[in-house]
Amino acid sequence: MIESLLVANRGEIARRIIRTAKRLGIRAIAVYSEADAGLPFVTEADEAVCVGPANPAQSYRNVEAILAAAKSTGAQAIHPGYGFLSENAEFARTVEASGLVWVGPGADAITAMGDKINARNLMAAAGVPVAPGTTDPAADLDAAVAAATEIGYPVMVKAAAGGGGMGMGVATDEAALRIEYDKVRAFAERMFGDGSVLIERYFPRVRHVEVQILGLADGRVVALGERECSVQRRNQKLVEESPSPAVSPELRERFLAAAVRAGEAVGYRNAGTVECLLVPRQRNLADDSSGSGSGSGSGSGSEEFFFLEMNTRLQVEHPVTEYVYGVDLVEEQLRVASGLAPTFDPDALAPRGHAIELRINAEDPKRFLPGPGAIKTWNEPTGEGVRVDSGYVAGNTVTPFYDSLMAKLIVSGSDRAEAVERARAAVAAFEIAGPKCNLPFHAELLENEEFLSGDYDTGIVPRMR
Repeated sequence: MIESLLVANRGEIARRIIRTAKRLGIRAIAVYSEADAGLPFVTEADEAVCVGPANPAQSYRNVEAILAAAKSTGAQAIHPGYGFLSENAEFARTVEASGLVWVGPGADAITAMGDKINARNLMAAAGVPVAPGTTDPAADLDAAVAAATEIGYPVMVKAAAGGGGMGMGVATDEAALRIEYDKVRAFAERMFGDGSVLIERYFPRVRHVEVQILGLADGRVVALGERECSVQRRNQKLVEESPSPAVSPELRERFLAAAVRAGEAVGYRNAGTVECLLVPRQRNLADDSSGSGSGSGSGSGSEEFFFLEMNTRLQVEHPVTEYVYGVDLVEEQLRVASGLAPTFDPDALAPRGHAIELRINAEDPKRFLPGPGAIKTWNEPTGEGVRVDSGYVAGNTVTPFYDSLMAKLIVSGSDRAEAVERARAAVAAFEIAGPKCNLPFHAELLENEEFLSGDYDTGIVPRMR
């Protein structure tokens, strides 16, 4: 096992990685921006180095500063967390070229999955179902119109280099496509430095289901179940649960097998997530009459699923998998990176109980607009089956420089009903004053009949509003 680890991230995920590292006897090193000097992850690390001002480009995305911090502290390895440099293939290569251990997948896998069109083509070749769409970037507006006509409206216009729900638009006809194409292309050039655009079939009613994979040190790829991620605002997740209420045992087998094939296709190592869209076949057949049918799907069964993207990193929502499968995914990441076998038997993986994660954001609970500010009160809930992964304590300030995520409230139970009950109690007991907070939204969701039924899709939040 490695003996020292630099965590190239901040907030709750840095704090969470540091916790596991220290439990394993690994010296934990934090890097922080000037704006984050007073946050818990800085004081809880064994050593901490300031890498720049608040601007992420000058601190958490500053490769030279992070590598200098690793060198000055004698770090053996770097864990990137999620966001920032976590899916930057060049950073991964630079880390390894510097003689350090990269706690994540290889740079080639990151590159292969970083471009949505390339990823689609690779997955299709590996037998993983993909939605009808372009196999090459739509070079110009005319090419986009031709592709959409062949695929059938409505279509999704996506930035090929995008991720995290950013760089997407829906077009229901050619007039809308002409607007969305220019909009997405301009956004992609500005945000990702790559204006390549993908045209793909859009499904009006879908569920977002993802599979946690782990590429082991011996070369095997294993799947640790699925997570339901359909509670979203602006294509970004708010609530995740495992197992998915929509996935039957037969469908689960197909999901997991496809995810393993996806990982094997790129020689995947370490933790990653294969994200999919789950589409009820009956709805697809109804959509066919308006030109938006299902196209090629996952084969037999009453439902189809399609590959969406692969996240080549640890996900925000990894704790629900940890609860259901009884593993510490950060520990497993460190073991893979160290060339060690996992703590579990890969041939005897089985889910137990149910877990739900609620993202606690500094944002308006109605319009979801950011609302940073000084934290006057911060009292976390406790109790059986309750876990809080937080980045803040009372007295800290949520600044406008970074993501609005303040904490993750994770609850577990013997079944979904018990997990929901514990979630209600935990939300009611969580006290936050100062910044805006979306706890009232979660309280509303946990009483929503559609959510409680388990029969919901990605449109649930707009319908609540």
